[in-house]
This record gives sequence, C-alpha cells and structure tokens, in this order.
Amino acid sequence: MRHITTAMAMAAVVLLRAGAGAAGPPSGPLTECPPDSVVSGTTCMDTYEATVWRVSDPTTTNKLLVAKITNGTATLEELTAGGATLLGTPTDHDYSPCKLSGEGCTNVYAVSLPGVVPSAAPTWFQAQRACSNAGKRLPSSAEWQAAVAGTPDPGPDNGTTDCNTASAMSVVSAGSRSRCVSSDGAFDMVGNLSEWVADWVQRSTGSGTWSASVSPTGDRQDLVGALVTAAGTEDEPGALLRGGYYADGPKAGPLAVTGRVAPSLVDFGIGFRCAR
Repeated sequence: MRHITTAMAMAAVVLLRAGAGAAGPPSGPLTECPPDSVVSGTTCMDTYEATVWRVSDPTTTNKLLVAKITNGTATLEELTAGGATLLGTPTDHDYSPCKLSGEGCTNVYAVSLPGVVPSAAPTWFQAQRACSNAGKRLPSSAEWQAAVAGTPDPGPDNGTTDCNTASAMSVVSAGSRSRCVSSDGAFDMVGNLSEWVADWVQRSTGSGTWSASVSPTGDRQDLVGALVTAAGTEDEPGALLRGGYYADGPKAGPLAVTGRVAPSLVDFGIGFRCAR
C-alpha cells in the first residue's frame, strides 16, 4: 500500500508540473518566449548573436544577476554594474578560465543583447557551456534553419541596413543592420559572425555552393567528403557553422553551411547564438 501511495503521489507531482508548464517537449507551437528571444515554432531562438560574460561570485554577490541572465532579462547596465567582463571582444579573445575544451567555464554566460558587438572566436565547446550556464543550449541546424527563414539572401552590402557580409575585418553591433532580420524577428543570422550549431558531421574536405535553383546567390555549401589524415585515420569531426560571416559576400546566406572546421577551432569570424 505504501508503494502504491508513493507512486500516486509522484504521478500527481508530474501532472501538476505538466499543468504548470514544466520543462519538457512542448505539445504545440510556442506563443511566448523570454524577452531575449523570439518564438520560432517549438523553439525560443535568441534574438541576437551571443555576447559572453565572465561573472564573478555567481552564487553569492551576483546571484541575482545570474538569475536575470537565465530569465533572459539581464541588461547591459546590470552586467556592467555587477562587474561582469565581456569576453571575445575584437581586441581580446581570451575566454579564460574557460578552456578551449569547455572545462573551467562555470562562471561564463551567454547573453542576447542589442547594440553590443557579439563575442567572437569561442570554440564549439566554450559556446556550448556559455549557453548551458545561461539555461540554454546551442540550436540544432534544423532549428536554426527554421528561425533564419525570411532573412534576405545577401546582395550588395550597403554598409548600414543590409546584412554584414562585405566587411574586410569588421563585426557590427547586434541588431544594427535593420533589414538583416528573419520573419520570426531574429537579427544577423546571415553574415556578421558564422554561428556554431549543435550538430557534428564527418569533417568536410571540399567547398561548394548550392545550385542556382536553390540559392541564386550561391550560398556556401561545404559538406563534401571526409578529412583523413596521412596515417589513414579520421581527423577531428566537423561542427556545423551556419549563415556565413562578415567577409563571405554572396557565399553567406540563409542556406550557408560548412562542416570543414573542427569544434576546437578558434577563429575571429565565428560566434553563436543560443536557443531554449
């Protein structure tokens, strides 16, 4: 009888949690997301490419700030007031104590903010941990593809409102290119920084473009072959990057994808955004 009572109590808790909107697969399309993200089908996709912040004393002095980060309500002013340090800036790509492998990253958080230059050159592992610490995750390639819909395929970059795809060495502030926005309301998914997504593949060796019937501007499509070392064994896998970066020109776009780089790569043209 005691076991039956316990089981019934546990079932009641599960039902109560489900009724209160507990974590788990949604039963249908979302209608609302946290303030730092947009609704995209069953996913909350960050509105902006991520900035990464090192927060000191996250469980004591800055406990409230971390709560705001995970709730999607932290502002630039609150991060600054809390002594948080912006990482991955154009002049400093040191993510320490967060190692390239993602170890030691307990106080590093990804934040979706407008008007701030997004953080560049994290490895896939660092990006994944920064999302996880903020109560989020890297989106799958399929989720990313759904959220990018409606973002213009790049033509000439006018330098002010179009997607940032024709700059020599320049990442622009998140959301500053007003026309570079998807139908769901996510900014800069084309150009600015190529974005890590969750998926890994066999690392590609070749470079190509989508057919003209699919992408008239020739979005990048680097999913050719598998990299094999001289010893005949496979090298590191390829972590997918989406969207293209600031110097890709027409090769950037909603279909742009490459699996040529390892998840441990550090590159100034790479960033990410998180999802829930």
